[in-house]
Amino acid sequence: MDNGKWIMENEKIKAAFLDRDGVINIDKNYVHKIEDFEFKDGIFDLLKLLQDKGFVLFVVTNQSGIGRGYYTLEDFKKLTDYMLNELKKRGIKIKEVAFCPHHPGVNCECRKPKPGMILNLAKKYNIDLKHSILIGDKQSDIEAGKNAGVGKTYLVEDSLFDIIEKIKKE
Repeated sequence: MDNGKWIMENEKIKAAFLDRDGVINIDKNYVHKIEDFEFKDGIFDLLKLLQDKGFVLFVVTNQSGIGRGYYTLEDFKKLTDYMLNELKKRGIKIKEVAFCPHHPGVNCECRKPKPGMILNLAKKYNIDLKHSILIGDKQSDIEAGKNAGVGKTYLVEDSLFDIIEKIKKE
């Protein structure tokens, strides 16, 4: 194997992990229908900024509505495809959407605040967690990032524009 190829294979990427409900879209309790999905103000600007700064974008989302029987895996996939296509139209590429379908009562490793989704993505894509970021709207999102060793976490409290300004300054 030549040296140049080895370097490329072992080069780590920096990732931006984003929660879905409350970060990408307005959280309306168990959103699973396209007609209920509304992108949050500033999300396109935020995602473009992250891409411009060299972050590979990932969504990490708890979807306990599947485990609770409120909607099906197919409903989730249909809405996810819609979201990804709308983002793609705006030049935004999400590398993968990771989700936990389990009811909170199930003791799985993927449900945030546990770091399973993030750690699985890190292994699969050779992600440098220390130089990556996580953006969430709940403390469980932030804890998942910290539990996984993500370098920076941002809690969305009101506006995404506050986070955009913080990231611009870094």
